[in-house]
Amino acid sequence: QVQLVESGGGSVQAGGSLRLSCAASGSISQFNSMGWYRQAPGKQRELVAAVTDGASVAMEGSAKGRFTASRDNAKNMVYLQMNSLKPEDPAVYYCAADWGAGGWGQGTQVTVSS
Repeated sequence: QVQLVESGGGSVQAGGSLRLSCAASGSISQFNSMGWYRQAPGKQRELVAAVTDGASVAMEGSAKGRFTASRDNAKNMVYLQMNSLKPEDPAVYYCAADWGAGGWGQGTQVTVSS
């Protein structure tokens, strides 16, 4: 496992964009998948986007078409580009390696004002 540290969260107006970053303490090239999850108060944690071997996959749901995950194996970094943010997007966003089996970050808060 590696330690993952997210950054880039904050407050943004609806319709705006944010880019989250996730820094890994070790090599992420060992992981087939790097993903981003979110958890809103009272809701289950859900996968919003993942990137495997350079191919970004957005999960079905409201994030599809708006959120894109990417990775830079040379820098051991993972990113989540979030566009057209909506009032239903606020949550704590987590970075995870190999669907969580490789480690979780501590999360970064995203809020959206209308």
